[in-house]
Amino acid sequence: MAATHPTTPDSDWWRSAVIYQVYVRSFADGDGDGTGDLAGVRAKLPYLAELGVDALWFSPWYLSPMVDGGYDVADYRVIDPAFGTVAEAEKLIAEARALGIRTIVDIVPNHVSDQHVWFRAALAAGPGSPERELFHFRPGRGAGGELPPNDWPSQFAATASAWTRVADGEWYLHLFAPEQPDLNWAHPAVRQEHEDVLRFWLERGVAGVRIDSAALPAKDPALPDFVEGRDPHPFLDRDELHDIYRSWRAVADEYGAIFVGEVWLPDSERFARYLRPDELHTAFNLSFLSCPWDAARLRTSVEETLAEHAPVGAPATWVLCNHDVTRTVTRYGRADTGFDFATKAFGTPTDLALGTRRARAAALLSLALPGSVYVYQGEELGLPEYEVPLGRIQDPMHFRSGGSDPGRDGCRVPLPWEADAPYAGFGSAAEPWLPQPADWSSYAADRQSADPSSMLALYRAALRIRRTLPGFGDGPLTWLPAPDGVLSFARADGLVCVVNLAAAPCAPPAHTSLLLASGPPDDEGRLPQDTAVWLRV
Repeated sequence: MAATHPTTPDSDWWRSAVIYQVYVRSFADGDGDGTGDLAGVRAKLPYLAELGVDALWFSPWYLSPMVDGGYDVADYRVIDPAFGTVAEAEKLIAEARALGIRTIVDIVPNHVSDQHVWFRAALAAGPGSPERELFHFRPGRGAGGELPPNDWPSQFAATASAWTRVADGEWYLHLFAPEQPDLNWAHPAVRQEHEDVLRFWLERGVAGVRIDSAALPAKDPALPDFVEGRDPHPFLDRDELHDIYRSWRAVADEYGAIFVGEVWLPDSERFARYLRPDELHTAFNLSFLSCPWDAARLRTSVEETLAEHAPVGAPATWVLCNHDVTRTVTRYGRADTGFDFATKAFGTPTDLALGTRRARAAALLSLALPGSVYVYQGEELGLPEYEVPLGRIQDPMHFRSGGSDPGRDGCRVPLPWEADAPYAGFGSAAEPWLPQPADWSSYAADRQSADPSSMLALYRAALRIRRTLPGFGDGPLTWLPAPDGVLSFARADGLVCVVNLAAAPCAPPAHTSLLLASGPPDDEGRLPQDTAVWLRV
């Protein structure tokens, strides 16, 4: 059973938690219709408890046309029928909590679906109406209003506009897909609605909320053209956001709940502002996620992360992959081991054996660092990225790029549970909503459960050690002397993590016991390249 870290008070569980991201659509299909659902998740709760996670973060499970994988929300108070019902969600939250696993839900404040009742009313009401004030409607430029109100680009494709014209001639803002109109956060009704939505789910027992694109909702009311380097930015990291999140924090504190923000910012001082004691509890460490497999750069990422969190007393978070980025095994098996949306391309050569060795070592590295860790579903199985055939791609990033970007579907392929079952045990009847590779059964959870050398066995062992030994989780980190290309650091209670990224094998420091290794040592007891160990000294 999952449990709070032994040195962490129950109220501070989030400071050292291992949180598992569930993308419901691809997790497990309980009713056999080809789409993952809450029934499938409930059936796999024993698996998640055995894995040893402390919480589940659910990507949006709300009513949605699924234009952007559920991040186009039509109604926050309704579970999408493809997934189940609110009553089922309540059962899932309670059943998980009985196993020691908390629930975190996803809120998308920047935009809603174009099928949301507010936006449909805005379209019907016409220019100048109160309904349109909830969004960013503007007349166009040019003699006949035929040009967008400004030059802001879509976040899904830099060459596409962030504006769409409607039948009456006005334009509306959407930083993402046209089906995702941006809300006007200067309007008090928008703020009140989101606080009400927070209460709706907190009343149903959720322990936290993940905030999608947390640095984007506020906009410059003048909606000026974009000028590179202009400060403040017209739609990113605006100061108005902090008042919004202070109001949210007051709501969360009533319920003892926590926030984690998706905050992509290069400025560490600006990033830390979101983590002040009266704002968000944590934020995703996206610089670590995108960092190449390089010892010096990883160490810099760790040091900068800890330094930017220290002044506000917030714990760091560590994540290797999520529903938007190339899976770790594949990324680490490529010549370019970093991640950048702009460099994604079809047909990139990948050495999966190399990527798997590195992913195993990276798992021990991330789980040994101070703070909390997020594990994306299937990472514990060592799943690679799948290049989904052109005719089956659904992600709007692919289409908005004109077909050059493979999109994000490759990390969202339905999970393999049983090697000998139809569709690798994801569901029993209908073909999954995204196709699975021909070799998917070789990664199945039941097959890996019986293999002590599998990725699943490594994750289970690592989470068990992290949960039971007092030296891991939140707390201090001390770097130890090490050769070039080797990361070596001490945690509390005599625990040491060593990761060898150098070409030459390295001798581990003197120790009393070897707790866990990502791969076997060589004949002289040294760590080969791309190997990590946990030691007690």
